Amino acid sequence: MDLHQLYVFTKVVEHKSFSKAAEDIFLSQSTVSSHIQSLEKTLGIKLFDRVGRESILTPNGERLYQWARKLLLLKDQALLDLKQGMTDLRGMIRMAVSSVPGQFVIPKMVKQFRQNYPEVYFHIHQSSSKNVAEKVLNGSVDFGILGEKYEDDKLRYIPLLKEKLVLVTSNELNLTRPVNIHDLLAYPFVMRSSSSGTNAIFERFLKKNNIAKDQLNIVSYIEDGQSLLQFVIQNVGISVMSEIAAREYFDKNMLKMHELSGFGDERYFYLVYNVNKTQSLLSKIFIEEAVDLVK
Repeated sequence: MDLHQLYVFTKVVEHKSFSKAAEDIFLSQSTVSSHIQSLEKTLGIKLFDRVGRESILTPNGERLYQWARKLLLLKDQALLDLKQGMTDLRGMIRMAVSSVPGQFVIPKMVKQFRQNYPEVYFHIHQSSSKNVAEKVLNGSVDFGILGEKYEDDKLRYIPLLKEKLVLVTSNELNLTRPVNIHDLLAYPFVMRSSSSGTNAIFERFLKKNNIAKDQLNIVSYIEDGQSLLQFVIQNVGISVMSEIAAREYFDKNMLKMHELSGFGDERYFYLVYNVNKTQSLLSKIFIEEAVDLVK
């Protein structure tokens, strides 16, 4: 059943005339008649009795008229809602973030954004960088913020913030500087999960120095960065992690930070989005303003 045919039908009912209905909606009378005939054929019922110059509704026509008005009103409401949604700056933004951005970058970005758009709220899922990229790819979030690139034709990356990784140890441990990567083989090591951006960068550094990961004395793999910090502070093991995440604890004299000799790799935190996903107006604005939100 075609909504346009229903619209034409309601006009004939209201004018009680095919010709007047045609004049009202700028169609020829023959076109109006064709729409009504097609509607009658589709429904298998007669809608009008032609009595003299007037077209009188049949009982089935009266019932259809009530439904037609409801359907056309619902259509108008749907179109209005969609139109308002294009311009109304309120609603939810869904994002996935890896651990360091989730703890140290996103809170500032959300605060800055809500100063201009106070009726926006956020659903934020924190996981590993790899999982963030997967969520962006499958469209379950609007965009992600992560510390490692995972190449895919559908993904676009916007660099937000540059940082470096550092070696962290407890205050009980005294390392001779400069610290060489081979020196680490003598100490218990706490490792981020294999799907984290930090882990991917560190493993590339090990490979560059011809060190297999199983040469490290790994005592634990940890998903959460905060838990990893506590393992380091308690001298369970040493680790390599984001300087941004370690800085607060270092400034409070809760752990030590060291630079690894030859490990000058810097990394970016990126905003990543799926080019095939239709973004809401709010998400588009956030993506466009993201670089300024981290300043």
